[in-house]
Amino acid sequence: MSFTPPANFTTRPTLEGHFGMAASTHWLATAASQAVLERGGNAFDAAVAGAFLLHVVEPHLNGPGGDMTGVFATAEDPSNPQIMMGQGPAPAAATIEQYRSEGLDMVPGAGALAAAVPGAVDSWLNLLEHHGTWELADVLDFAIDYAENGHPALGRVVGTIERVQELFTEHWPTSAAQWMPEGKIPKAGDLIYNRPYAEVLKRLIAAGEGVDETTSNGTDGRTARIRAARTAWKSGFVAEAIAKFIAAPHRHSTGGDHAGVMTAEDIAGFDAHFEDPVTIDFRGYSVAKIGAWGQGPVLLQALKILEGFDDERLDPSTELGAHTILEALKLAMADRDTYYGDADVDLDWLLSEDYAASRRALIAETASLEFRPGADRTGAGSDFVPPLVLEGADKDAMAKAGIGEPTVQKNGVNNGDTCHIDVVDRWGNIISATPSGGWLQSSPIIPELGFCLGTRLQMMWLDESAPSALIPGKRPRTTLTPTLISKDGQPVIALGSPGGDQQEQWQLLLILRMLVGGYAPQQAIDAPALHTTSLAGSFWPRTWVPGGAVVEDRLGEDVINGLIARGHVVTKAGDWELGRLSCVTRDPATGRVTAGANPRGAQGYAAGR
Repeated sequence: MSFTPPANFTTRPTLEGHFGMAASTHWLATAASQAVLERGGNAFDAAVAGAFLLHVVEPHLNGPGGDMTGVFATAEDPSNPQIMMGQGPAPAAATIEQYRSEGLDMVPGAGALAAAVPGAVDSWLNLLEHHGTWELADVLDFAIDYAENGHPALGRVVGTIERVQELFTEHWPTSAAQWMPEGKIPKAGDLIYNRPYAEVLKRLIAAGEGVDETTSNGTDGRTARIRAARTAWKSGFVAEAIAKFIAAPHRHSTGGDHAGVMTAEDIAGFDAHFEDPVTIDFRGYSVAKIGAWGQGPVLLQALKILEGFDDERLDPSTELGAHTILEALKLAMADRDTYYGDADVDLDWLLSEDYAASRRALIAETASLEFRPGADRTGAGSDFVPPLVLEGADKDAMAKAGIGEPTVQKNGVNNGDTCHIDVVDRWGNIISATPSGGWLQSSPIIPELGFCLGTRLQMMWLDESAPSALIPGKRPRTTLTPTLISKDGQPVIALGSPGGDQQEQWQLLLILRMLVGGYAPQQAIDAPALHTTSLAGSFWPRTWVPGGAVVEDRLGEDVINGLIARGHVVTKAGDWELGRLSCVTRDPATGRVTAGANPRGAQGYAAGR
C-alpha cells in the first residue's frame, strides 16, 4: 500500500511542458540553460553553459578549480546511462608520509594541501566535445558576460565572505583583493565581478581559433577547437599558474602554513572520461549512481534495505517511516565509511539481496547509537575503523555541521557547500550533475586566474589501511553524487542535491516520495526533510554524532517527539533549512517533461516549456 501525499501545498508549481526543462541552484544558470534549449541546443550544451555560469554566480558553492560528477543518457542510446567522471586524483607528491612530515594527522579542510587535481572544467568540456552540438565560444558566452559585466551578489556569498574576512585580510591577500575590493565586503545585491576568470575563458576559446573545419586527422573543427581548449587548460597557462602560485606557503585550516604539492604535470595527467554507473532495481525502476570511489552506492544500499519493508514504513513524514529511513541510512553510511574508496570494493556483495536482508534485520524499534558496518562475504570485518570524532554539545553547531560541505571553520560554524543542475530536452537527452569544490573559501585565489583550488583530499585518510587512504593517483571518496532513474530502459527522472554527506540522504527522501508515495516533483522537493549525522563526516574535522538526527521543524511535533522517544538525538534545524533538491522528468511515451527546484534560500529555480 502506497503512502498518501499531503494536500497540494507547494511553494511553486511543478513545471510541465513538452519542449525542455532546466533546474539548478541559481536562477541565472537555469535561465542560461533554458536559453540554450530555446536556441536549438541540446541538454548537454545547456548543462555546460549553466555549469560555467555557476562558477561565476555561486563562487561560494563551486569553482573552476573544483570537481564534479554527472550522470546522463542520450536520446540515441537511452538504455545506456553514463557517468561523467570529473573527480581529479591526489597529486603525485600527496603521500601520507609527506603530510605526516608536515605535522598533520588529518588532511586539512582548506589550503592547497587539500586540493585534488581540478577535474570539473575538463569534464564539462569532455561532455561538450562528445555529446554537445554548440561551439565552445557560444556555450561560454553566458559565463563570460556575467564575470565581465557583473552579477548581483547573493546574500549567502556575502555571508561567506564576512565569516572568513579575517582569514582573507591576514593570510590570503589575493582572496581579499578579489572578494573585498578596496577592503570592503560587498552587500547583498551589489554587482560583483570576476574579470580574471572571464579572461581565462576567452583564452580557452582563443586556443581553438584558426583550427580548420576539418583537421588533418579528420576531426571536425568544433571538436578540434574544444580539444584545443582542454589542452590549454591542462597543459598550458592555467596549469602553470596554479603550480607556481601554490608553491608558496599559505595558511591552512589547521592553523599552520604549508606549500601545496600539486604540479603542472599532475594537472596535465588528468583526463576526464565517461564510465558505466552502478545500478539497482527498486519498485520496477533502475537507479543509476557513481561507483564506490564516491558515496553513490549509499543510496543504492539504503534502497535495497528499505525495499524489504511495507510501503507505509517508507514515508519520511511519519514517525515510523522517518525512524526506519534514518536507521537504514546509518547502516549504509557505516559501510561507506568502512569500505568505500578508489579501491577494489565488493559492491556485488554490498548490494546483494542476502546482504540487504542481514542489514534490514538490524533495524529495531529504537535508534541505534552504535557505528555498525557489516561483514564482508567471508563473514569478516574490515581492518579499517574510521576515527569517530565526537561532535561538541553545541546543538546549533551540530545542526550546521550537517548542512553542506565545510571547509573553513570559524566560531564553530562550517562554511561551504555545492551546487546542482538538471536538464532534459525535447529529444530525450537528460543529465543531472553536481559541481562543487574550489569555493572562494577553499584556498587563496590565484590572481591571474580568478579562482582557487578545491579541498576534496580532506575526504582521504592518513591511514594506509583505509580504502580511501591518501595515495597519489587515487580519487578522494567524493560526496558528489547525482542520480538518474529509468523505467523499461528509458530515463524518466534526473535529480540531485548539494549537501555533502546529506546528498544521498535528501535524494532518498525525494525518490521514496515520488516512486512510492506518488508525489509530484515540487511536492517531493518542498516536503520536510531530515538526515542523520550518525556517520564519520566526510569533511574536516570529520565529526560524528551518535544517533544524531537533524530535522526540519515542519516534520511536526508528534513525529519529532516520537523520534526522540525512540532514542534519536534530534536537532531541529528550522522550517526550511534542509534539502536542496532539484529534478527534471520525462515521460518517454508522451514526451511530457516536468521540473521542480528547491525554494529554500530563495535561490534555486526551474524553467521550461
